Amino acid sequence: MPGCHMKIYNDEHKIADDVKIGDPLTIVISIDKQKVYGLHVTDCIVRDGLGWGEQRLVGEDGCPMDNEIMGQFNYTQDRLAANVTFPAHKFPYTTSVYYQCNVRLCALEDPTCQEAPQCSGKRPKRQAAADSKEEDGLPATIEVFSGLYVNENENANDSGEDAVYKEKTLDDALCVSQRTFAIAIAIAGLILMLAVVAAVLCIMARRSTKTVSNSGSSIYSGPYTNTAFSHSS
Repeated sequence: MPGCHMKIYNDEHKIADDVKIGDPLTIVISIDKQKVYGLHVTDCIVRDGLGWGEQRLVGEDGCPMDNEIMGQFNYTQDRLAANVTFPAHKFPYTTSVYYQCNVRLCALEDPTCQEAPQCSGKRPKRQAAADSKEEDGLPATIEVFSGLYVNENENANDSGEDAVYKEKTLDDALCVSQRTFAIAIAIAGLILMLAVVAAVLCIMARRSTKTVSNSGSSIYSGPYTNTAFSHSS
């Protein structure tokens, strides 16, 4: 059984790994060169890489689900490779994008192996699926996948950078390092602690003075009888 590969190229025909929304991408799916098998590409899906979202791009009959997102695959004459060009797209909450397709091998000696999918809309998909199941003696379907990062377009990035720059250059802005900020917080905490200790000591000192004063005046606070002036009748 031949090996199967999926590669994603940018408009310069280099492996795409980091592109922007709208950049032209080309998916190339191929099998190793030999003279026994050809290929049919079916069931292509784009995933977010997080397990949160996915969208079907190509159905089980090999026809695109939405031509505006991804069109129909074009096959080479030897039926060893297929490619499709489309604009880069992404999920709104992540830059990672993963493409996955199923590759169904067909015997080159079979005339139907050279037939392209009929995507005019007149052929029911269920019939296409049934036809594929009727083919006997073929190897199992091979699953291929590849991924890349898709960022926002350049204009959006520039405007975002400008907004951040303007926010950082406000006249009343104050920027300090994390170390300086931590030291300032520590000093402020120490000053606050000393102030609390001083206040507690001051209150304790006042209470102590008041207690001593009360104890001294208690000698004269009780009834006092001057026996020298006492008189009894």
